[in-house]
Amino acid sequence: MDDECRQRLEQLENRVALLERNLDLMSAGQRRSSLRSLWRRPPLWTFEQYPPRLLNLNTLGPAPAIPADAPRIAMVTPSYNHAQYLGATIASVTGQGYPNLHYHVQDGASIDGTLDLLKSFGEGFSWKSEPDAGQSSAINLGFAGVDCEIMAYLNSDDMLLPGTLAYVANYFTSHPDVDVVYGHRVFVDRDGLEVGRAVLPPHDGNALQYADYIPQETMFWRKRVWDRIGPIDESFHYAMDWDFILRAQAAGFKFARLPRFIACFRIHDAQKTAATYAVGVREMGILRRRVLGFDPSQMQIRRAIAPYLTKQLAYHYAYKLSLLRY
Repeated sequence: MDDECRQRLEQLENRVALLERNLDLMSAGQRRSSLRSLWRRPPLWTFEQYPPRLLNLNTLGPAPAIPADAPRIAMVTPSYNHAQYLGATIASVTGQGYPNLHYHVQDGASIDGTLDLLKSFGEGFSWKSEPDAGQSSAINLGFAGVDCEIMAYLNSDDMLLPGTLAYVANYFTSHPDVDVVYGHRVFVDRDGLEVGRAVLPPHDGNALQYADYIPQETMFWRKRVWDRIGPIDESFHYAMDWDFILRAQAAGFKFARLPRFIACFRIHDAQKTAATYAVGVREMGILRRRVLGFDPSQMQIRRAIAPYLTKQLAYHYAYKLSLLRY
């Protein structure tokens, strides 16, 4: 082999080596990008995880028997111009077949056909349509004067899953020391088709001080919580549920994450606006300063909730691989 051929062969070998190195770097970069993407949007807060599909109720656990001395549950749905989704919300509650239920829809004088919808349901729940000062105000109006043992509110675009009330009642009956419960959630689109699921690890009170990971539509609490810490704070219009949760935690009430899918959270275009999000950022800042005593940076928040998000990721894939069943 002459020198010219040898030089060309060496050049070719160097190019192949360089190409292999660049491919390795690209693969590593893609892996880091995937990890960064997973960090920015963990499954807990990633709504659209797969193409829309019918909600398969067979994947949910069977509903337990309703206890003979079923505790009285009071539920309120605050509503305003949500006739498109409200019917499914009401049906998901009244269809539970729970005998000791007080369910009330507090509508803020909607003008989109909500009144006709409410009238069409007949008996089985109470409702009122009148002007209010927003969602927090509607929730408080709905609960005013109600006698019950367990409380919850369900927004007018979300839905309870079958058997939820019986399950919650049984859990509270058999765990008298627990005050607040919540569970796993299913994400559905505007048509009610499933697009994702969020499987949560056990409760983490420290992480909760930095970020609200509790799915509001799955949360139930004993009336003694409401009686002690007070109603929904009407000065909050976005983070009212986190404020209520943090006040309950600060008062020493015990939380438990239930090992069951409890409710569906609906994703649709009219759900959040830029203006609402700005209000949310401000309100979340107020709550963090109140609870932590300082204004944490985004890096401090990420570091504080990293252990919880890591556990949530493990639960997510364990469920996805059928290592966990609920």
